[in-house]
Amino acid sequence: MQVPMKTKFFIFGVCLMAVLWRDTFDPESVRCARVLVTGASTGIGEQVAYHYAKMGAQIVITARREYALQKVAANCTSLGAQKALYVTGDMSQASDPERVVKMAVELLGGLDILVLNHIGSTPFAMWNGDGDHVRELMQLNFLSYVNMASAALPVLEQSAGSMIVVSSLLGKITTPFVGPYAATKFAVNGFFGSMQHELAMQRSNVSLTVTTLGLIDTDSAMDKIRGYTNMTAYPASDAALHLIKAGATHQKESFYPGYIYFVCLCRDWFPFFRDIIIQNSYTY
Repeated sequence: MQVPMKTKFFIFGVCLMAVLWRDTFDPESVRCARVLVTGASTGIGEQVAYHYAKMGAQIVITARREYALQKVAANCTSLGAQKALYVTGDMSQASDPERVVKMAVELLGGLDILVLNHIGSTPFAMWNGDGDHVRELMQLNFLSYVNMASAALPVLEQSAGSMIVVSSLLGKITTPFVGPYAATKFAVNGFFGSMQHELAMQRSNVSLTVTTLGLIDTDSAMDKIRGYTNMTAYPASDAALHLIKAGATHQKESFYPGYIYFVCLCRDWFPFFRDIIIQNSYTY
């Protein structure tokens, strides 16, 4: 019996996706790895630190609140981290990103993995015309990433290391109530996407992964969207494990949950209906 051509293409597509998305991650690949995780006092960053700890990595975590970092570092030690240290840092200060990287390198004797995850606080509301807030958030969510990447790259070159940049679906598709935040994530995607090309052209041995996350059930995210939308939120622990795997397997770009890859793929196909769906997904 002759198999229709459409069926052949469908089967080929399914097989291709199965190959591309197969799980090849080996936890042993990050055992003893020297890791710096930013924004690690809570949320996704905290969960990233815990996963690395369970895998036997050496970890330095950073955020602003020392008491929260102390608690997370203690938990990492109990979970099996070979080292669990912390450095306080305020990424709104221009000098802190480079200082934190240098201190982490000194504490660990080098660096194998840099996870850029921190974000600044911003209201979930229509933009009120506050340009200063946009500027401050750009420093926190974007410029500090650039500064940390600049400080870490020479060290990562020495170790053939990896950089994992945590981005958002809101850096791919615009929605209401997130103008300043979305602007920073579009900037992150643009800058680090360009850096990926440049590293490849220079034949660098540094792996750079940009991970695009959907709505994650962190306390801060849930507090902000409550009453505005009923969109499904996904577990922070699963998101954290996803980005660790993506970095360890040297993926250039990854998506969690997986369906948002297709959302991004179809973003510009039907813009009128896309915008209607987005606007009707929120209450104002």
